[in-house]
Amino acid sequence: MLNYIWAGLIIAALAFAIVSDLRDAGNDRFRNDASLPIVLEYPEGYQDEARRVPVHIRIDAETYRSFYSVATTPDSVYAGHVVRTQAGTRLFFAGDASLPEPLPRIREFSGGDALQGTLDQENVSSTPAGAPVTATAVRFEPVRFPHLQDIAGAAFDFANTAVQIAIGLIGVLALFLGLLKIAEAGGLIRQMSRIVEPLLRPLFPGIPEGHPAFAMIVLNLSANVLGLGNAATPLGIKAMEELQTLNPVKDTATNPMVMLLAMNTASVQLVPPALLVAVIGLQVNELIFPIIAVTGASLIVAIGTTWFLERVPLWKRSDPNADPGDSTETGEATQ
Repeated sequence: MLNYIWAGLIIAALAFAIVSDLRDAGNDRFRNDASLPIVLEYPEGYQDEARRVPVHIRIDAETYRSFYSVATTPDSVYAGHVVRTQAGTRLFFAGDASLPEPLPRIREFSGGDALQGTLDQENVSSTPAGAPVTATAVRFEPVRFPHLQDIAGAAFDFANTAVQIAIGLIGVLALFLGLLKIAEAGGLIRQMSRIVEPLLRPLFPGIPEGHPAFAMIVLNLSANVLGLGNAATPLGIKAMEELQTLNPVKDTATNPMVMLLAMNTASVQLVPPALLVAVIGLQVNELIFPIIAVTGASLIVAIGTTWFLERVPLWKRSDPNADPGDSTETGEATQ
């Protein structure tokens, strides 16, 4: 089912991207075949024979807004340089230039970290102070189907990320599954099941007494509570495997499996996740109480929603462990 959902989301995103790109092309948002009027100043003097010359780039605000039909305003001057080649003169903005829309988008299609374009013919003149200037125009690289390329790029990036995560989990899975095998052989899992069973029985009434699934569920939830996401994954898989042994219909989740998934997804975080600590450092201490409050509320909602849906006749009949008599009675009552 999740595969169909993801496929639908990707198709919807691609359709949205194509529609947006066609609308931008119809409105000529990026002015692919037009040149933006600019003025170049040469702080070190105009050097006709030099291959690379530093320049100051000036763009008139009114001209810019009218050219791109936007409300944003460019800075009064930008640093840059020109490079003369046999194919023409190329203009390069500084890599750290703060550009107004849509120039940042155009920069992504310039083939480098800096915005660049081809200059029209240079008409050199001098200001009253004698500084050489050039009244010219620049034609940037054409921008075609940017949204579609973003969607395709994101799909490949996340596919690569998924592979990296899967490979990175191999060691963690092997370690914790090996420890679980030792604990199971030593009888620790069975002893833990007896201890925690009274606490979990109200949430998982479908699990038989003394079943090792109770211990796996506790270990999985404990790892989530302590912010050990990598450790929680193999423990959650093992818990689901134990619950699957009680499932008479292997392609349909039972109520305990759904409850475990809901609690696992929204489990309380008493210790911030290791990834969050690595990202923001010691400032994570300021988020501990909000994290506990939010995850506690989400856990209550998850348990309450799952408990409610288990008792709705429409979903109750889909439970593999449901009593056939319940569905018959429900159907007769409906008739």
